Amino acid sequence: MASVKTRPDVQYLYAARALRGFGDGFAIIILPVYLLAIGLTPQQVGIVASVSLFGTAALTLIVGFVAPHFDLRNLFLAGAILTVVTGLSFPVVDTVAPILLVAFVGTINPSAGDLGMLIPLEHALLTQETEDRDRTRVFARYSLIGALTAAAGSLAAAVPELLASRGMPELGALRLMFYGYAVLGLLAALLYGRLPRDQMHAADRPKSSLGPSRMIVYKLAALFSLDSFAGGFVVQSLLALWLFQQFDLSLAAASVFFFCSSVLSAFSFPVAAWLAKRIGLVNTMVFTHIPPSICLIAVAFSSNLTLVLALLLVRSALSQMDVPTRSSYVMAVVTPPERTAAASVTAVPRSLASSVSPAIAGFMLAGPFSGLPLVVCGCLKIAYDLALLGMFRHTKPPEEK
Repeated sequence: MASVKTRPDVQYLYAARALRGFGDGFAIIILPVYLLAIGLTPQQVGIVASVSLFGTAALTLIVGFVAPHFDLRNLFLAGAILTVVTGLSFPVVDTVAPILLVAFVGTINPSAGDLGMLIPLEHALLTQETEDRDRTRVFARYSLIGALTAAAGSLAAAVPELLASRGMPELGALRLMFYGYAVLGLLAALLYGRLPRDQMHAADRPKSSLGPSRMIVYKLAALFSLDSFAGGFVVQSLLALWLFQQFDLSLAAASVFFFCSSVLSAFSFPVAAWLAKRIGLVNTMVFTHIPPSICLIAVAFSSNLTLVLALLLVRSALSQMDVPTRSSYVMAVVTPPERTAAASVTAVPRSLASSVSPAIAGFMLAGPFSGLPLVVCGCLKIAYDLALLGMFRHTKPPEEK
Protein backbone atom coordinates (compact mmCIF):
# COMPACT_ATOMS: atom_id res chain seq x y z
CA MET A 1 0.00 0.00 0.00
CA ALA A 2 1.24 3.50 -0.81
CA SER A 3 2.39 5.79 1.95
CA VAL A 4 -0.27 8.03 3.48
CA LYS A 5 1.91 10.98 2.56
CA THR A 6 1.46 10.37 -1.17
CA ARG A 7 -1.77 8.37 -1.45
CA PRO A 8 -4.00 10.49 -3.74
CA ASP A 9 -7.34 9.51 -2.20
CA VAL A 10 -6.24 10.68 1.25
CA GLN A 11 -4.83 13.91 -0.21
CA TYR A 12 -8.15 14.62 -1.95
CA LEU A 13 -9.99 14.16 1.35
CA TYR A 14 -7.54 16.46 3.13
CA ALA A 15 -8.03 19.13 0.47
CA ALA A 16 -11.82 18.79 0.58
CA ARG A 17 -11.73 19.02 4.38
CA ALA A 18 -9.75 22.25 4.07
CA LEU A 19 -12.33 23.74 1.69
CA ARG A 20 -15.22 22.74 3.93
CA GLY A 21 -13.46 24.00 7.06
CA PHE A 22 -12.78 27.39 5.50
CA GLY A 23 -16.36 27.70 4.25
CA ASP A 24 -17.90 26.66 7.56
CA GLY A 25 -15.56 29.04 9.39
CA PHE A 26 -17.09 32.13 7.81
CA ALA A 27 -20.58 30.83 7.04
CA ILE A 28 -21.59 30.21 10.66
CA ILE A 29 -20.54 33.77 11.52
CA ILE A 30 -22.13 35.64 8.63
CA LEU A 31 -25.39 33.64 8.65
CA PRO A 32 -26.94 35.34 11.73
CA VAL A 33 -25.69 38.74 10.50
CA TYR A 34 -27.34 38.15 7.13
CA LEU A 35 -30.60 36.96 8.67
CA LEU A 36 -30.81 40.07 10.86
CA ALA A 37 -29.97 42.26 7.84
CA ILE A 38 -32.92 40.89 5.83
CA GLY A 39 -35.32 41.61 8.70
CA LEU A 40 -35.51 38.50 10.87
CA THR A 41 -35.78 39.01 14.62
CA PRO A 42 -33.17 37.57 17.04
CA GLN A 43 -35.77 35.01 18.12
CA GLN A 44 -36.28 33.89 14.53
CA VAL A 45 -32.51 33.66 14.04
CA GLY A 46 -32.38 31.35 17.06
CA ILE A 47 -35.10 29.18 15.55
CA VAL A 48 -33.18 28.99 12.27
CA ALA A 49 -30.06 27.90 14.15
CA SER A 50 -31.99 25.17 15.99
CA VAL A 51 -33.64 23.94 12.80
CA SER A 52 -30.27 23.87 11.08
CA LEU A 53 -28.73 21.86 13.91
CA PHE A 54 -31.53 19.28 13.94
CA GLY A 55 -31.56 19.06 10.14
CA THR A 56 -27.82 18.48 10.06
CA ALA A 57 -28.12 15.84 12.78
CA ALA A 58 -30.92 14.04 10.93
CA LEU A 59 -29.03 14.09 7.62
CA THR A 60 -25.85 12.85 9.29
CA LEU A 61 -27.70 9.89 10.80
CA ILE A 62 -29.50 9.05 7.57
CA VAL A 63 -26.33 9.14 5.49
CA GLY A 64 -24.44 7.08 8.05
CA PHE A 65 -26.99 4.30 7.86
CA VAL A 66 -27.58 4.31 4.10
CA ALA A 67 -23.92 4.74 3.08
CA PRO A 68 -23.03 1.01 3.18
CA HIS A 69 -25.67 0.40 0.51
CA PHE A 70 -24.37 3.01 -1.96
CA ASP A 71 -21.19 4.01 -3.74
CA LEU A 72 -19.34 6.38 -1.37
CA ARG A 73 -18.14 8.51 -4.29
CA ASN A 74 -21.73 9.29 -5.31
CA LEU A 75 -22.63 10.25 -1.75
CA PHE A 76 -19.60 12.54 -1.54
CA LEU A 77 -20.70 14.26 -4.74
CA ALA A 78 -24.26 14.59 -3.41
CA GLY A 79 -22.95 16.26 -0.26
CA ALA A 80 -20.80 18.69 -2.24
CA ILE A 81 -23.72 19.54 -4.53
CA LEU A 82 -25.88 20.19 -1.45
CA THR A 83 -23.20 22.64 -0.29
CA VAL A 84 -23.45 24.45 -3.63
CA VAL A 85 -27.25 24.55 -3.40
CA THR A 86 -27.06 25.90 0.16
CA GLY A 87 -24.72 28.70 -0.87
CA LEU A 88 -26.90 29.66 -3.85
CA SER A 89 -30.18 29.47 -1.91
CA PHE A 90 -29.57 31.70 1.12
CA PRO A 91 -28.98 34.89 -0.93
CA VAL A 92 -32.31 34.51 -2.78
CA VAL A 93 -34.64 33.67 0.13
CA ASP A 94 -35.90 36.44 2.39
CA THR A 95 -38.91 35.05 4.24
CA VAL A 96 -38.96 32.71 7.24
CA ALA A 97 -40.52 29.59 5.69
CA PRO A 98 -38.03 29.07 2.81
CA ILE A 99 -35.14 30.08 5.08
CA LEU A 100 -36.14 27.36 7.54
CA LEU A 101 -36.33 24.84 4.70
CA VAL A 102 -32.85 25.75 3.44
CA ALA A 103 -31.52 25.68 6.99
CA PHE A 104 -32.95 22.21 7.62
CA VAL A 105 -31.71 20.52 4.44
CA GLY A 106 -28.59 22.66 3.92
CA THR A 107 -25.01 22.12 5.03
CA ILE A 108 -24.32 25.15 7.25
CA ASN A 109 -23.98 23.76 10.78
CA PRO A 110 -24.23 26.37 13.57
CA SER A 111 -22.39 24.20 16.08
CA ALA A 112 -19.16 24.14 14.02
CA GLY A 113 -18.59 20.65 15.36
CA ASP A 114 -17.81 17.34 13.67
CA LEU A 115 -21.33 16.98 12.36
CA GLY A 116 -22.55 16.86 8.78
CA MET A 117 -23.37 14.29 6.12
CA LEU A 118 -19.80 14.25 4.79
CA ILE A 119 -18.13 13.55 8.15
CA PRO A 120 -19.02 9.83 8.45
CA LEU A 121 -18.20 9.32 4.77
CA GLU A 122 -14.77 10.91 5.15
CA HIS A 123 -14.05 8.96 8.34
CA ALA A 124 -14.94 5.68 6.65
CA LEU A 125 -12.90 6.34 3.51
CA LEU A 126 -9.88 7.65 5.42
CA THR A 127 -9.86 4.41 7.42
CA GLN A 128 -10.37 2.27 4.31
CA GLU A 129 -7.45 3.95 2.53
CA THR A 130 -5.03 3.82 5.48
CA GLU A 131 -3.09 1.06 7.21
CA ASP A 132 -3.91 0.50 10.89
CA ARG A 133 -0.54 1.80 12.07
CA ASP A 134 -1.11 5.11 10.24
CA ARG A 135 -4.81 5.62 10.98
CA THR A 136 -4.49 7.84 14.06
CA ARG A 137 -1.84 9.98 12.37
CA VAL A 138 -4.14 10.45 9.39
CA PHE A 139 -7.04 11.49 11.64
CA ALA A 140 -4.74 13.89 13.50
CA ARG A 141 -3.82 15.59 10.22
CA TYR A 142 -7.46 15.62 9.18
CA SER A 143 -8.47 17.30 12.47
CA LEU A 144 -5.57 19.75 12.29
CA ILE A 145 -6.51 20.79 8.75
CA GLY A 146 -10.13 21.28 9.77
CA ALA A 147 -9.24 23.37 12.82
CA LEU A 148 -6.74 25.64 11.06
CA THR A 149 -8.88 26.24 7.97
CA ALA A 150 -11.94 26.96 10.12
CA ALA A 151 -9.87 29.55 12.01
CA ALA A 152 -8.84 31.10 8.68
CA GLY A 153 -12.47 31.07 7.60
CA SER A 154 -13.53 32.91 10.73
CA LEU A 155 -11.06 35.67 9.81
CA ALA A 156 -12.61 35.78 6.32
CA ALA A 157 -15.94 36.62 7.95
CA ALA A 158 -14.61 40.18 8.19
CA VAL A 159 -14.62 40.53 4.37
CA PRO A 160 -18.23 41.86 4.14
CA GLU A 161 -17.37 44.64 6.60
CA LEU A 162 -14.27 45.48 4.57
CA LEU A 163 -16.26 45.56 1.34
CA ALA A 164 -18.94 47.69 2.97
CA SER A 165 -16.29 50.20 4.06
CA ARG A 166 -15.31 50.52 0.39
CA GLY A 167 -18.83 51.33 -0.76
CA MET A 168 -20.50 47.97 -1.40
CA PRO A 169 -23.93 47.58 0.24
CA GLU A 170 -23.71 45.34 3.33
CA LEU A 171 -26.41 43.00 2.08
CA GLY A 172 -24.65 42.59 -1.25
CA ALA A 173 -21.35 41.83 0.49
CA LEU A 174 -22.99 39.19 2.67
CA ARG A 175 -24.65 37.56 -0.33
CA LEU A 176 -21.31 37.50 -2.11
CA MET A 177 -19.89 35.42 0.76
CA PHE A 178 -22.65 32.84 0.31
CA TYR A 179 -21.79 32.61 -3.38
CA GLY A 180 -18.19 32.05 -2.29
CA TYR A 181 -19.46 29.24 -0.06
CA ALA A 182 -21.12 27.68 -3.13
CA VAL A 183 -17.85 27.93 -5.08
CA LEU A 184 -16.05 26.07 -2.29
CA GLY A 185 -18.68 23.33 -2.57
CA LEU A 186 -18.09 23.13 -6.32
CA LEU A 187 -14.32 22.81 -5.78
CA ALA A 188 -14.96 20.05 -3.22
CA ALA A 189 -17.13 18.25 -5.78
CA LEU A 190 -14.23 18.32 -8.25
CA LEU A 191 -12.00 16.71 -5.62
CA TYR A 192 -14.57 14.09 -4.66
CA GLY A 193 -15.07 13.32 -8.35
CA ARG A 194 -11.46 12.10 -8.48
CA LEU A 195 -12.11 9.42 -5.85
CA PRO A 196 -12.39 5.85 -7.15
CA ARG A 197 -15.74 4.21 -7.57
CA ASP A 198 -16.74 1.45 -5.18
CA GLN A 199 -16.33 -1.88 -6.96
CA MET A 200 -18.53 -3.79 -4.49
CA HIS A 201 -21.53 -5.50 -6.10
CA ALA A 202 -25.00 -4.88 -4.72
CA ALA A 203 -25.30 -8.50 -3.57
CA ASP A 204 -22.14 -8.12 -1.47
CA ARG A 205 -23.32 -5.03 0.41
CA PRO A 206 -24.35 -5.53 4.07
CA LYS A 207 -28.04 -5.89 4.87
CA SER A 208 -27.67 -4.00 8.16
CA SER A 209 -25.67 -0.80 8.71
CA LEU A 210 -24.82 -1.80 12.28
CA GLY A 211 -24.20 -5.48 12.92
CA PRO A 212 -21.75 -7.25 15.23
CA SER A 213 -20.36 -4.00 16.66
CA ARG A 214 -23.76 -2.53 17.52
CA MET A 215 -23.35 -2.66 21.31
CA ILE A 216 -19.85 -1.20 21.18
CA VAL A 217 -21.14 1.72 19.10
CA TYR A 218 -24.09 2.36 21.42
CA LYS A 219 -21.87 2.31 24.52
CA LEU A 220 -19.38 4.69 22.93
CA ALA A 221 -22.21 6.99 21.82
CA ALA A 222 -23.56 7.13 25.37
CA LEU A 223 -20.12 7.88 26.83
CA PHE A 224 -19.30 10.50 24.21
CA SER A 225 -22.67 12.14 24.85
CA LEU A 226 -21.82 12.43 28.55
CA ASP A 227 -18.52 14.06 27.61
CA SER A 228 -20.23 16.54 25.28
CA PHE A 229 -22.97 17.30 27.79
CA ALA A 230 -20.21 18.16 30.26
CA GLY A 231 -18.39 20.30 27.70
CA GLY A 232 -21.55 22.29 27.07
CA PHE A 233 -21.25 23.82 30.55
CA VAL A 234 -18.08 25.63 29.43
CA VAL A 235 -18.60 26.45 25.76
CA GLN A 236 -16.39 29.29 24.58
CA SER A 237 -19.05 32.00 24.79
CA LEU A 238 -19.92 31.10 28.39
CA LEU A 239 -16.27 30.87 29.40
CA ALA A 240 -15.71 34.33 27.90
CA LEU A 241 -18.73 35.64 29.83
CA TRP A 242 -17.33 34.18 33.07
CA LEU A 243 -13.95 35.84 32.46
CA PHE A 244 -15.65 39.17 31.74
CA GLN A 245 -17.72 38.97 34.90
CA GLN A 246 -15.06 37.68 37.26
CA PHE A 247 -11.99 39.59 36.07
CA ASP A 248 -13.34 42.40 33.89
CA LEU A 249 -11.24 41.02 31.03
CA SER A 250 -11.20 43.30 27.98
CA LEU A 251 -12.56 42.16 24.64
CA ALA A 252 -9.14 42.63 23.02
CA ALA A 253 -7.43 40.52 25.69
CA ALA A 254 -10.13 37.87 25.39
CA SER A 255 -9.70 37.65 21.60
CA VAL A 256 -5.94 37.14 21.97
CA PHE A 257 -6.46 34.52 24.67
CA PHE A 258 -9.00 32.50 22.67
CA PHE A 259 -6.84 32.68 19.54
CA CYS A 260 -3.90 31.22 21.51
CA SER A 261 -6.23 28.65 23.01
CA SER A 262 -7.45 27.54 19.56
CA VAL A 263 -3.91 27.27 18.20
CA LEU A 264 -2.80 25.14 21.15
CA SER A 265 -5.79 22.84 20.68
CA ALA A 266 -5.14 22.46 16.95
CA PHE A 267 -1.47 21.60 17.31
CA SER A 268 -2.20 19.07 20.05
CA PHE A 269 -3.69 16.74 17.43
CA PRO A 270 -0.36 15.53 15.98
CA VAL A 271 0.99 15.16 19.51
CA ALA A 272 -1.98 12.94 20.33
CA ALA A 273 -1.15 10.67 17.38
CA TRP A 274 2.48 10.41 18.53
CA LEU A 275 1.40 9.60 22.09
CA ALA A 276 -1.22 7.05 21.01
CA LYS A 277 1.48 5.03 19.26
CA ARG A 278 3.29 4.69 22.57
CA ILE A 279 0.56 4.25 25.20
CA GLY A 280 -2.50 3.27 23.13
CA LEU A 281 -5.64 5.05 21.96
CA VAL A 282 -7.81 4.60 25.06
CA ASN A 283 -5.00 5.57 27.42
CA THR A 284 -4.32 8.69 25.35
CA MET A 285 -8.00 9.61 25.37
CA VAL A 286 -8.26 9.19 29.13
CA PHE A 287 -4.92 10.32 30.56
CA THR A 288 -4.69 13.49 28.47
CA HIS A 289 -8.30 14.32 29.41
CA ILE A 290 -8.20 14.12 33.19
CA PRO A 291 -5.50 16.81 33.84
CA PRO A 292 -7.39 19.54 31.90
CA SER A 293 -10.52 18.73 33.89
CA ILE A 294 -8.56 19.18 37.11
CA CYS A 295 -7.24 22.50 35.74
CA LEU A 296 -10.80 23.62 35.02
CA ILE A 297 -11.95 22.82 38.56
CA ALA A 298 -8.94 24.72 39.95
CA VAL A 299 -9.82 27.72 37.77
CA ALA A 300 -13.24 27.93 39.39
CA PHE A 301 -11.65 28.55 42.79
CA SER A 302 -8.85 30.88 41.69
CA SER A 303 -8.95 34.67 42.03
CA ASN A 304 -5.68 35.38 40.17
CA LEU A 305 -6.24 36.21 36.50
CA THR A 306 -2.73 35.21 35.41
CA LEU A 307 -3.08 31.81 37.06
CA VAL A 308 -6.56 31.35 35.61
CA LEU A 309 -5.42 32.09 32.05
CA ALA A 310 -2.37 29.84 32.46
CA LEU A 311 -4.52 26.94 33.68
CA LEU A 312 -6.99 27.47 30.83
CA LEU A 313 -4.16 27.42 28.28
CA VAL A 314 -2.86 24.16 29.77
CA ARG A 315 -6.39 22.83 29.45
CA SER A 316 -6.54 23.90 25.78
CA ALA A 317 -3.22 22.18 25.05
CA LEU A 318 -4.52 18.86 26.41
CA SER A 319 -8.31 18.71 26.32
CA GLN A 320 -8.72 18.20 22.56
CA MET A 321 -6.15 15.43 22.18
CA ASP A 322 -8.99 12.92 22.28
CA VAL A 323 -10.51 14.30 19.05
CA PRO A 324 -8.38 12.40 16.49
CA THR A 325 -7.84 9.46 18.83
CA ARG A 326 -11.59 9.12 19.42
CA SER A 327 -12.34 9.11 15.68
CA SER A 328 -9.55 6.63 15.04
CA TYR A 329 -10.70 4.34 17.85
CA VAL A 330 -14.32 4.25 16.68
CA MET A 331 -13.22 3.34 13.15
CA ALA A 332 -10.84 0.67 14.48
CA VAL A 333 -13.20 -1.29 16.73
CA VAL A 334 -16.04 -1.75 14.23
CA THR A 335 -16.14 -3.80 11.04
CA PRO A 336 -15.56 -1.96 7.72
CA PRO A 337 -19.24 -2.01 6.60
CA GLU A 338 -20.27 -0.43 9.94
CA ARG A 339 -17.90 2.55 9.82
CA THR A 340 -20.20 5.20 8.36
CA ALA A 341 -23.07 4.27 10.69
CA ALA A 342 -20.69 4.16 13.68
CA ALA A 343 -19.34 7.62 12.86
CA SER A 344 -22.89 9.00 12.65
CA VAL A 345 -24.28 7.29 15.74
CA THR A 346 -21.35 8.42 17.89
CA ALA A 347 -21.40 12.01 16.55
CA VAL A 348 -25.08 12.99 16.45
CA PRO A 349 -26.10 12.25 20.06
CA ARG A 350 -22.87 13.93 21.17
CA SER A 351 -23.76 17.10 19.31
CA LEU A 352 -27.33 17.14 20.60
CA ALA A 353 -26.19 16.52 24.18
CA SER A 354 -23.87 19.53 24.04
CA SER A 355 -26.81 21.77 23.07
CA VAL A 356 -28.65 21.11 26.35
CA SER A 357 -26.13 22.09 29.02
CA PRO A 358 -25.36 25.73 28.06
CA ALA A 359 -28.86 26.77 29.14
CA ILE A 360 -28.32 25.10 32.53
CA ALA A 361 -24.91 26.73 32.82
CA GLY A 362 -26.48 30.15 32.22
CA PHE A 363 -28.57 29.76 35.37
CA MET A 364 -25.52 28.56 37.33
CA LEU A 365 -23.49 31.62 36.27
CA ALA A 366 -26.14 33.84 37.81
CA GLY A 367 -26.02 31.93 41.11
CA PRO A 368 -23.99 32.64 44.26
CA PHE A 369 -21.00 30.61 43.00
CA SER A 370 -20.40 31.59 39.37
CA GLY A 371 -17.65 28.98 38.96
CA LEU A 372 -20.13 26.12 39.42
CA PRO A 373 -20.41 25.33 35.67
CA LEU A 374 -16.61 24.85 35.55
CA VAL A 375 -16.71 22.46 38.50
CA VAL A 376 -19.65 20.50 37.08
CA CYS A 377 -17.93 20.26 33.69
CA GLY A 378 -14.66 19.03 35.22
CA CYS A 379 -16.32 16.44 37.45
CA LEU A 380 -18.54 15.04 34.69
CA LYS A 381 -15.60 14.79 32.30
CA ILE A 382 -13.52 12.91 34.88
CA ALA A 383 -16.46 10.54 35.39
CA TYR A 384 -16.60 10.01 31.62
CA ASP A 385 -12.86 9.31 31.44
CA LEU A 386 -12.99 6.74 34.23
CA ALA A 387 -16.02 5.05 32.68
CA LEU A 388 -14.34 4.93 29.27
CA LEU A 389 -11.21 3.39 30.78
CA GLY A 390 -13.21 0.85 32.75
CA MET A 391 -15.39 -0.24 29.84
CA PHE A 392 -12.91 -0.20 26.95
CA ARG A 393 -9.40 -0.67 28.28
CA HIS A 394 -9.45 -4.28 27.05
CA THR A 395 -11.02 -3.50 23.65
CA LYS A 396 -7.91 -2.95 21.58
CA PRO A 397 -7.66 -1.60 18.01
CA PRO A 398 -5.81 -3.90 15.54
CA GLU A 399 -2.48 -2.07 15.78
CA GLU A 400 -2.34 -2.62 19.57
CA LYS A 401 -3.05 -6.36 19.57
